Amino acid sequence: MGRLTGHVALVTGASRGMGRGVAVGLGEAGATVVVTGRTAEAVGATANLVTEAGGVGIAAVCDHRQDAQVHDVLAQIGRELGRLDVLVNNATAIPDLQLLFTGTPFWEVSPQMWDDLFNVGLRSHFVASAAAAPTMISRGGGLIVNISSAGAIARIGAVLPYGVAKAALDRMTADMAEDLRPHRVTVLSLWPPPTSTPGMIAAAGEDDDPTSWSLPEFTGRVVAALAASDHFGRTGTAVRARELATELGVEDALYAPDQTG
Repeated sequence: MGRLTGHVALVTGASRGMGRGVAVGLGEAGATVVVTGRTAEAVGATANLVTEAGGVGIAAVCDHRQDAQVHDVLAQIGRELGRLDVLVNNATAIPDLQLLFTGTPFWEVSPQMWDDLFNVGLRSHFVASAAAAPTMISRGGGLIVNISSAGAIARIGAVLPYGVAKAALDRMTADMAEDLRPHRVTVLSLWPPPTSTPGMIAAAGEDDDPTSWSLPEFTGRVVAALAASDHFGRTGTAVRARELATELGVEDALYAPDQTG
């Protein structure tokens, strides 16, 4: 039995990339993992990978731009599983990932990127957390992880809205943690290292070295180790995944050219 056998987790935006890796990492620890995404085929594939890894994968089609769909997923978890121990807010939208690797000035960045990053990468995290909080409060504890970025404190590429959204997410994390502190629910922001998702590999420039990047499953293993630990003392903080991995004894997993990411 894994460390999280019997625990229920929800990973948003888990149809590919970072979200898929987080879901699989939780599955390796034995968790039941509900995974969301906009297409049934993609979330079904992630759910199967979770089950193959040793957990129980459950696919839930959900567009995180639609509040009602988010609430429906949380209601389904309550009806069918009766508990929620871990929420990982990962859903985001970056229309042009290659901008992360350019020096494009902000006045040449489309306002649509601002809207996408704030509506999906920030607002949807608020909606999912608000929907999950009552269940965690009723159980006397839980863990909410907001997938953020070091872009909250240092510019990454050209995407001005990206860093602003991540800074806002970290502030929201701290404030949510204060509200949930009396209920022993931990809320923290996690900053993954450069990660070899297919999209990041495709967008990488000549000077980038993906072999120094972590696999998406690495962040999932860090989240799983965190969930299995006495994590409440970390509530309200923003932490780097590699630093947390060192503390929790999680070995990094680096990309190799023959891997798909």
